[in-house]
Parts: sequence; C-alpha cells; structure tokens
Amino acid sequence: MSAAREVRADFDRASIVVYQAYPDAIADVAVEQQKFGPPFSVGRMTWIKPSFLWLMHRSNWGSKSGQERTLAVRIKRSAWEEALSLAVLTSYEPKVHGTQQAWREAFESAPVIVQWDPERTLRGAGLPHDSIQVGLSRAVIQRFVDDWTVSITDLTPLVRKLRKHLDDGRADQATRLLPKEAVYPVPPEPARRLGM
Repeated sequence: MSAAREVRADFDRASIVVYQAYPDAIADVAVEQQKFGPPFSVGRMTWIKPSFLWLMHRSNWGSKSGQERTLAVRIKRSAWEEALSLAVLTSYEPKVHGTQQAWREAFESAPVIVQWDPERTLRGAGLPHDSIQVGLSRAVIQRFVDDWTVSITDLTPLVRKLRKHLDDGRADQATRLLPKEAVYPVPPEPARRLGM
C-alpha cells in the first residue's frame, strides 16, 4: 500500500503558491519583473512544488549550488488544475494506466509530468504521505511565464531565518514561521490520472 497522496498547498479561491529554487541571476529578474525572463530558460523542463518543506529538503535550505534563492510563485488555480489535467505520472502504475505501453505513449507526449515523493518534516525526515512535484515541459512553460503567474515573492530571507532557528535548536519558532498549507481539493479526473 503506497502512502497517502495529497496536495497540500497555500491557496485561496483564485490562486495557489508553488515553490522553486534558483540562482541569483534568475531570481533577481523574476522578482524585479514579477515574471520569469532570461537567463530563465523556456527550453527546458521546470519543476513546481506546492510543498515548502519538500523544496527545503531538496535545496538543503537554500545552501545547494544554483538553489540559493527560494521563490514563492503564485499561479492561477485554473492554470494549476489545467496542469494537473494534462499530467502523466513519471512511472507506470497499473491502476492508472492499464498497460505499460499505454503509459509509455502517454508519458512520451506528456506536456506535464508528475512525481510523488515522501513529504518532509522540518528536519527533513520522510512523512507517511506523499508530496506532489509537477514538471512543466517546453509545451507549457511559456504559458506558465506569460499567463499563469500572478506574483513572485522572494522567500530567501525567511529561509535564512528558519535555517538559523533550526541550527540554534529552536524548531518550535521555525514551525510558527512556516507558510500555511492545507489539503487542496484536486478535482476527480486529475486525481484519478495522478493515482490519488
């Protein structure tokens, strides 16, 4: 039995926040223009994640090379749901795809791919429910940049403060500062496609 799959996110009626980690050159342009621009590449896949702690685990609290800056990218909920409705899982699941052949064909032409990984605690330990990562291919990245993005906020100062609290053994203070996330109501059809 696999872990429970849930999308937990910071969202409101119109939008949802996804997190990304970038080097200064990309983050500076994105924050200043409130839109991704060169050196951000629309020619390669970009991953968006609604789980703040999963990204912290991945970027080692902004200390990995090229992932020093943490951005909160607020996108339209309609765009998020469209992305999920176009998504194909990164690995074959009989209940979702039927045959391996059907999955392979769908995956090769998928504009969006989804991977599930264990959600993380503040200290990086795995939790019993999975967190979603959504990979946007070249087919949709331009729309992500031009139409989907509502705002871009630099959370790097917050990440540094959280990391200092953790280093100083003040996990309770760090927990209070975390972005609020709640279970997101994924519509039935995308939920089925994503093996939820």
